[in-house]
Amino acid sequence: MTDLQIGLLVIGAAAVAGVLVYNRVQERATRRQAERAFGSQHADVLLESSPERREPMERREPTLGPEPQATPKPPSPADPRIDYVLEVRGTSAGAIRPDWPALQRRFSRRAVLTEAGGKSAHAALQMVSRNGVVSEGDLVEFRTQVETLAAAHGGQVSAPPMREALAAAQALDRVCADVDVQIALHVLGPAETSVRQEGFSVGQRPDGVTLVLDVPRTTDLARTYATMVEAARRLGGRVVDDNGNSLDERALSAIGVEVESLRNRLAEIGIEPGSPLALRLFS
Repeated sequence: MTDLQIGLLVIGAAAVAGVLVYNRVQERATRRQAERAFGSQHADVLLESSPERREPMERREPTLGPEPQATPKPPSPADPRIDYVLEVRGTSAGAIRPDWPALQRRFSRRAVLTEAGGKSAHAALQMVSRNGVVSEGDLVEFRTQVETLAAAHGGQVSAPPMREALAAAQALDRVCADVDVQIALHVLGPAETSVRQEGFSVGQRPDGVTLVLDVPRTTDLARTYATMVEAARRLGGRVVDDNGNSLDERALSAIGVEVESLRNRLAEIGIEPGSPLALRLFS
């Protein structure tokens, strides 16, 4: 290869390298210009993660004057049949209580904290209600938050086996689904619509009145059902069921027999209709 050929190759290689360098410089300049034009100095809250979760601020409605001070109801005692009960040792419910409202808001106020005597407390989460059974993820989160609260006050938590408690709650929920009954008597075209409510609810409808008996939430079922039937009779209209079928004395008596059967089935699982336990379970 002659000196001329070598020289031409060197000149060609230098020209190609120059073009590549020029293109790279132009590309970087264009990118910086685009970043200045379209970039943002604000952090992306959807992409960033926070090391700790913030509790939402509690909403307060505007009021006229000072709010009335209602007497707080004592918390219902926890029941292992429907609650996942944690024993907190080494600290008291009073010490934990200032931090408890945030946890209650997270679990729709189904979390209960009660004293257990001495430096101990019970923290419980209701597992079964008319909404179904709490999820395993919620149970894990509840236990974790209680453990965190207890540790912050020098306490420790003893927890029952979670899967066993959840399986028992699911079995109870299946049983409750069969006895969760509401009985409605519709009175069409009554002469009057005013009814004294005695253990049952009353609702107006365009063509009459509806009387409803919530079986598991009603004390003294037999008497209350008889009172509801008598109220329907006094209204003076036609008594029908949900499908519009007329209910004569025989049909009303048959419903009364079924009400008693439901009461017995509730008693078999240890639940008294209208009791505090029933009101929590069927809420």
